[in-house]
Amino acid sequence: MTPYTKTLIGQVTRVETGALEATLVEATEGRLPRIAIQHDSDMSGQPGSYVAITQGKIKLLAIIKSIQEIPAASGNGTRKHIKLIPLGEVSPGGVFQNGITSFPVTGAEVHTVSKEEVESIFVKFRAQGYSVGVASADHSIDVCLDPAALFGRHFAILGQSGAGKSWTVANLLQRAVKSMPKAHIILLDLHGEYSWEDNQGNRQHAFDKKVTRYIDARELEIPYWLMTFAELVDLLIDRSDDSASSQIAFLRDSVHDLRNKSNRELELGDISIDSPVYFSLTELYSYFEEANKMTSNFGKQKGALAGLFDQFLMRLQSRMNDMRYDFLLQPKHRTSSGSMSGLLRDFVGLGDPRAQVTIIDLSSVPFDVRPVVTAQIGRLAFEFNYWNPKFKEFPLLLVCEEAHAYIPREGGSQYEGTRRSMQRIAKEGRKYGVGLAVVTQRPHELSETVLAQCSTFVCLRLTNPDDQNYVRDLVPEAESDFINVLSSLGQGEAMIMGLAVPLPTRVQLYKPDPPPNSSSVDFFRHWVTGPSDLDIDDIVDRWRRQDRQHR
Repeated sequence: MTPYTKTLIGQVTRVETGALEATLVEATEGRLPRIAIQHDSDMSGQPGSYVAITQGKIKLLAIIKSIQEIPAASGNGTRKHIKLIPLGEVSPGGVFQNGITSFPVTGAEVHTVSKEEVESIFVKFRAQGYSVGVASADHSIDVCLDPAALFGRHFAILGQSGAGKSWTVANLLQRAVKSMPKAHIILLDLHGEYSWEDNQGNRQHAFDKKVTRYIDARELEIPYWLMTFAELVDLLIDRSDDSASSQIAFLRDSVHDLRNKSNRELELGDISIDSPVYFSLTELYSYFEEANKMTSNFGKQKGALAGLFDQFLMRLQSRMNDMRYDFLLQPKHRTSSGSMSGLLRDFVGLGDPRAQVTIIDLSSVPFDVRPVVTAQIGRLAFEFNYWNPKFKEFPLLLVCEEAHAYIPREGGSQYEGTRRSMQRIAKEGRKYGVGLAVVTQRPHELSETVLAQCSTFVCLRLTNPDDQNYVRDLVPEAESDFINVLSSLGQGEAMIMGLAVPLPTRVQLYKPDPPPNSSSVDFFRHWVTGPSDLDIDDIVDRWRRQDRQHR
């Protein structure tokens, strides 16, 4: 860093772990009591401004938390008093590093920091070219993140409705595929914000069409036979049923037998009960039906299992007759073990056409079925790279929009599969090159296990006290004070904390180009100029078909 000359603005008066306080000098003492980070801007008392604290060989960088007037020691007038949050140390060679090894004592000098000095903090990430926005305090300073830490160590985008979460997702991913041409991203789109049909029926994307693959979740067809035995139990068996233990035992034997019987040509030897190979669901139903009716002694006595599977058969039949489950239980294309390779190619973007971003549209999937779909998508992402010998050269990122809707902190058994899949990625995905990004407007409703494994937090405006307190408990103690800033952030503005940024930074994020289809409905304009009538028959038809797509 450049030598400090004529920049003294105060002295430290109080030192605590994670907090410092200082009194500013007065102009009458021959000093200019201002806090500035660029040559032509006076940032007097502006929270968020940077200052340097020096004492002997100690040089710390801190950020202004607050400023107040206090009575002067002489009893005449007042003095300006500032509270500081220490961010890290500056080495003798001018290199910034997080963490404090040596704290100053009272009397240490507080200096203004120039724009060049602040830029030197971000220089170590600038070579990677992943710039996501500009510093809110000085728009001439671009903020670069470490993409390896951001995508490889999981991150969360948190913000209330209207704060700019979808714009943030689009911005981060657009710049990722531009600077990293071999990125592999799977985006779960719950509301059709990243790929949609316009009024003319033409499909639009929030990303370059050349790098994007759109897949309707129902057409992806993640069939039942890809599910593990535990997932089949969750889907098909009601654990509160008195005969649940008998159903589970019979299901285990039946699935193991059917997987082996249906795939002898693969010559795999004895196939595991969890192996992703095809078996017939109709045959499984027949197995249970026969056992449920079995008798002995020429029909005079009921078999040992007779009548125990009534609830199971009703549950399975109900699922098979529900068209909302067709993508899972009645696949049209994934009807053999050999179809699995094509599914995985489409899933990770290696299908035709190849794509860096695979958008899986869940907007057409009924709400109560989404946990089943997302559980399978999460497990496929993890299992793909778990068995991929080149997982280190082929990392995947799974982006979960509105994650609280299907990875809740608390909830019924219908969410267990999704929680299990996503928590496994959160805890073990880094080892196998599977990154996780969770996006939510209600952090305190999202799985604590998933959020706790995130190493970077992109926090947009959050005004709910419960959400703020929840996030405060998740971030490192040294950064918890920055949570107070969240209620004052503007649209598209974020406080970024964690491993991907050299220090907690308030950032004005770049606007995505093109933007996602996430703008709020303009009630005033449409209540003035909106349509006079609607095609109600079309609405009824879509509702009946459970299909929101343009026809």
